[in-house]
Amino acid sequence: MAKNGSIFLNFLNFPPKKTEGIISFLGDTEKIFDAKESDLANIAVLTDTDRQTIIKSRDSDAFKQELRLIAREQLTVIDIHDKDYPESLKEIAHPPLVLYIRGKAQILSGFLLGIVGTRIPTIYGLSMAQEFSHTLSSLGFVVVSGLARGIDTAAHKAAIENGKTIAVLGSGLLNIYPKENSRLAGEIARQGAVISEFPLTTPPLKENFPRRNRIISGLSRGILVVEAAQKSGALITAHLALEQNREVFALPGKVDSPLSRGTHLLIKEGAKLVDSVGDILAELNIDLSRKQQKFSCNISSQEKVIFDIITNEGISLEEIILKCNLERPLLNTLVLSLQLKGLIREVRPACFARLRGMDYAQY
Repeated sequence: MAKNGSIFLNFLNFPPKKTEGIISFLGDTEKIFDAKESDLANIAVLTDTDRQTIIKSRDSDAFKQELRLIAREQLTVIDIHDKDYPESLKEIAHPPLVLYIRGKAQILSGFLLGIVGTRIPTIYGLSMAQEFSHTLSSLGFVVVSGLARGIDTAAHKAAIENGKTIAVLGSGLLNIYPKENSRLAGEIARQGAVISEFPLTTPPLKENFPRRNRIISGLSRGILVVEAAQKSGALITAHLALEQNREVFALPGKVDSPLSRGTHLLIKEGAKLVDSVGDILAELNIDLSRKQQKFSCNISSQEKVIFDIITNEGISLEEIILKCNLERPLLNTLVLSLQLKGLIREVRPACFARLRGMDYAQY
């Protein structure tokens, strides 16, 4: 567990260079509680205001409440000196001093791969995020993303179906953003982890998200960008990954789609173009026999009619009804059965797409 001194320095939310300067001078973060104002005056990076902030905050109700909340919520908090702190994060510029964790801290040392993208994806983008995440997690990867709407949410949901995932927040663990993903965050924590470097009640401020992104890329062996505009948080994450010497993978899209411009730009800059999980495995020098696995199951003749109508890109329920001429109650039952068999996935409300690589055998 993190020392209270580390939690306190993180709680102050000073810029990273200032925090690093304090630690370099003190040697041990616990010394921050005993340091006199005259001692603090010898720390070159601190202003008079900084010194007063430290002195006043040490016994503040706000910091005491932070410690009470950590205990009440039964959270794990590790600092950069803890044995469970991921080595990959220590390699990046200005690594987080502290990580708040709800879930399994040991998962941070697994084989991690990030999946990121736009908050307003196309059906194609959602389908690809789900497919890649589902397959990667089934192969033992831990999928890392940012719990944002769109691609992040799709990647998390697909990963927890048969594997593990990590959500990295741009807010405190007690201030889940977006709010509609609070339940998803709970599901992620039960088999993976939800983490943040921010004090527990920190709001989702705009400036927090680039800091969040550097953790996503820093934890991961590589980053897959599914869909992204030319100026987007996903591209920031990808460029951070390049700076951190991580692999960057980009999924090509339609040439006339604004959400393909970011991924196509990355490919032009040298990112690995991928159209299958096999491309990622090859780039990471991973030889898994299961990567060529074909999944099959039995379906009825009526289910086959529906499956043959559904495309990789996705099709609405209304379009399926028009093409198959079945009554809606029966169609709903058949679509649900295909979902349960893992052959199709709902990529948007009442819109379904195939999972590539899936096969079936008719009864």
